[in-house]
Amino acid sequence: MPSRFDLGPKPRLGYADDGLERAAEKRTDPAALAAVEADPRSGAYAIAGELVVMKKLPGGDERQFDPLFTPAEARAFGVHESVFLGMAGAAGRFGFGIDAAAIEALKAREDLKLADLRAIAAHGLIADQHLAAIGEAKALLSWHARHRFCANCGTESKVVDAGWRRDCAHCKTQHFPRTDPVVIMLPVDGERCLLGRSGRFPVTMWSCLAGYIEPGETIEEAVRRETMEEAGILCGPVTYFASQPWPFPSTLMIGCHAQALTRDVVVDKNELEDARWFDREEVALMLMQQHPDKLGLPRPVAIAYHIIRSWVAGEAGPQSGA
Repeated sequence: MPSRFDLGPKPRLGYADDGLERAAEKRTDPAALAAVEADPRSGAYAIAGELVVMKKLPGGDERQFDPLFTPAEARAFGVHESVFLGMAGAAGRFGFGIDAAAIEALKAREDLKLADLRAIAAHGLIADQHLAAIGEAKALLSWHARHRFCANCGTESKVVDAGWRRDCAHCKTQHFPRTDPVVIMLPVDGERCLLGRSGRFPVTMWSCLAGYIEPGETIEEAVRRETMEEAGILCGPVTYFASQPWPFPSTLMIGCHAQALTRDVVVDKNELEDARWFDREEVALMLMQQHPDKLGLPRPVAIAYHIIRSWVAGEAGPQSGA
């Protein structure tokens, strides 16, 4: 059904759709990778733990920065790990993990800016086209930082396949980067939806419920279990909406709408600070930043915003009560 609310242009989902061709065949070809890195069209993102290194633009604009360096420029910062991200047309893209010992010196440079990826995305400090590639680089480099030793025998493992695998020379086990699946859902009861508040949120922010998918569990089962555990609401049909890579450190957010079958909210205070029903008009005001109590939602970079907006606009999700 057409939306009766003027929500403005639909914003882009963060960390997704970067247009990179993964070019997996190059990962096992050192000569091809060396040629790609040497190509003057290629670029690299420099990741220093949770921080992204960026160039300041001419003119001193502190609202926009350039995160793409030549591979040689990025290597000069001091690199302890490198990953091949893929190809942007004929140009290669790499992620370089910067040595911790170099971070303070980089912070002191007047031509550079270091910021964490959440702040970069929230404040639009770089062009949207870079977010997904940086997210890919951060997720891979974070995995390497946490998995240097073989989980099977404890021996230090070796990076292979341009950063897409670690091999144990002792027991021959191969280790691959992991992505943890998370369901993030909006339970709906007719003209109302259920939103929750984590204690980590700003005091006026509400969002979708979310939780990790457990072994042996389907997406639908996880949506129903997490909604019951966190808010005491029984759900029936579950509708898939969209997914989003979330590089904090490396999860896949699986967005859903769910039909609520019960209405009495019982909040698990170990999981949430609060949860309650909101009617469609109130959520529309939150989307438009016009709520009388200044209540708000996650920024458009997060899939929660898009899950909620699609329901308010009548584009997705259950539209009638149980």
